[in-house]
Amino acid sequence: MLYLPAANARALEKAKGLPADCLILDLEDAVAPDMKEAARDAAVAAAAAGFGQREVAIRVNGVSTRWFEADAAAVAQSAADVMVVPKVDGPGDAARAVAAAGGKPVWVLVETPKAVLAADAIAAVPGITGLVAGFADLAKDLHARPGKGREPLHLAMGMIVLAARAHGILAFDGVFIDLDDPAGLEAETQAARAFGFDGKTCIHPSQLEVVNRLFSPSPEEIADARALIAAHEAALAEGRAVATHRGKMVEVLHVAEARRLLAIAAAIGAEG
Repeated sequence: MLYLPAANARALEKAKGLPADCLILDLEDAVAPDMKEAARDAAVAAAAAGFGQREVAIRVNGVSTRWFEADAAAVAQSAADVMVVPKVDGPGDAARAVAAAGGKPVWVLVETPKAVLAADAIAAVPGITGLVAGFADLAKDLHARPGKGREPLHLAMGMIVLAARAHGILAFDGVFIDLDDPAGLEAETQAARAFGFDGKTCIHPSQLEVVNRLFSPSPEEIADARALIAAHEAALAEGRAVATHRGKMVEVLHVAEARRLLAIAAAIGAEG
């Protein structure tokens, strides 16, 4: 998922050839106050023009800002697939965002201490289909210094994923801001996948290769998943109650996870 400043026509045009699964056209942080209306019009026009198979989201200004109502009304009538809403502190903000989205799915940024503590209640609001981590703002509010391992944010990361899984919605990791540290991006992306996030948000096209590669099932993972499913099906066909794969017992939960991995691989064309 790649954030793009909605007011930057050159960036929007370039995005048509980028390997991003979702483009988030930004009306908030990337746009100066005097450019908000122009950016809103540009985002709507860009969504209408389309970006091929890429999903298009528009991040509006927060529900407490003077731009929210106009932003939301424009997105509700646009061709965008998703409305992304920042600074959602609780289920009340989330419900207001859903009501303004005109039936479009809503992803909310979890980027304040209140939002982290209310993540479960936010995820439970009908119409909320994704939680997006906003760790720069959260770290500031916590007076935390995450460092490369992000240890001070681990509790928040877990709570976001827990809330998403409890309510069957998506969870996306926050951005990595150091464009000159590809090794750091790789390590952070690996950690995001280990935590269970569905993907990661990016701020620059150069980050897409690493994120796509690490969130895509590898050929080895795909082969292993197929072999595990085959072992389970062979056991059932032979009337055996227990199957083993690579010396380990295979349970129904392992089969379900293997099928989920293969479904992801098929969706992104990585199944080989």
